[in-house]
Amino acid sequence: MATTSSNGDHQTTTKPPPLPSPLRNSKFFQSNMRILVTGGAGFIGSHLVDKLMENEKNEVIVVDNYFTGSKDNLRKWIGHPRFELIRHDVTEPLLVEVDQIYHLACPASPIFYKYNPVKTIKTNVIGTLNMLGLAKRVGARILLTSTSEVYGDPLVHPQPESYWGNVNPIGVRSCYDEGKRVAETLMFDYHRQHGIEIRIARIFNTYGPRMNIDDGRVVSNFIAQALRGEPLTVQKPGTQTRSFCYVSDMVDGLIRLMEGEHTGPINIGNPGEFTMLELAETVKELINPDVEIRMVENTPDDPRQRKPDITKAKELLGWEPKVKLRDGLPLMEEDFRLRLGVSKKA
Repeated sequence: MATTSSNGDHQTTTKPPPLPSPLRNSKFFQSNMRILVTGGAGFIGSHLVDKLMENEKNEVIVVDNYFTGSKDNLRKWIGHPRFELIRHDVTEPLLVEVDQIYHLACPASPIFYKYNPVKTIKTNVIGTLNMLGLAKRVGARILLTSTSEVYGDPLVHPQPESYWGNVNPIGVRSCYDEGKRVAETLMFDYHRQHGIEIRIARIFNTYGPRMNIDDGRVVSNFIAQALRGEPLTVQKPGTQTRSFCYVSDMVDGLIRLMEGEHTGPINIGNPGEFTMLELAETVKELINPDVEIRMVENTPDDPRQRKPDITKAKELLGWEPKVKLRDGLPLMEEDFRLRLGVSKKA
């Protein structure tokens, strides 16, 4: 059984986990691991699917409503005998037989999660309830991708998992921030009350190929603007910081957490910290030295600092990021060039 939470010192007694499918205990037949990925047509989800499908003992079921995800991200697997794709909204119950659940479904970009904040809350709360209900019924282990946004505008730097956060409960970002906080609460309540095997990853800013080009997140914004020859728009004052983890490192961390023996929550992110001006200067240098950098007004509740303390990830999972920002940005640039139809200057 998983160990107790890393968030706080209180020891809790939990029920034993529900029994998985009898196929798991068969003496004469070793069945494949059946893995459900919600939001699997999205940016991180599709890269996770790629990694899971490399193992011939895995069967992967993806459910996605395509609000921000795309079938195109999964085109290489469509028709594969170990892969199944279902158009489904997690706010509705789902009946499938699985052994593991990676619950990623939720719009993660401010442009998308603020577009329909009530739907964002429903996805985080009702969607997580539905996936926990499924995990309870079939005895599956479930991993929730929570977020660094649970720390809000942090007063502690860098942010350890024990930090409870500084979140505005009624702001324009609250549908996402508070929605993920409630999702974490539900995970632990199902763990304590029903013995569900849970894993919680608090993921920090992630970048890489397949990001939505106009999703409003800073790395994709800067690269798209540089490729179009537009000014790089840096929100004032430009000294606010973020940490950027390449998507292959993120996927590795999620799989290690799922396969390990620790419930979490565990921070998964790159502790390398950059100001927004530093990021803009790096993108300008690597992609288009001719563009200008322009300061624009900031959005409400924008955190001033964001940097993970990954001590627990190192100690408990043996994980730390490998890809440096200057190595990851050109890989993302190449993907964006293909999708935008922009050729590289000679």
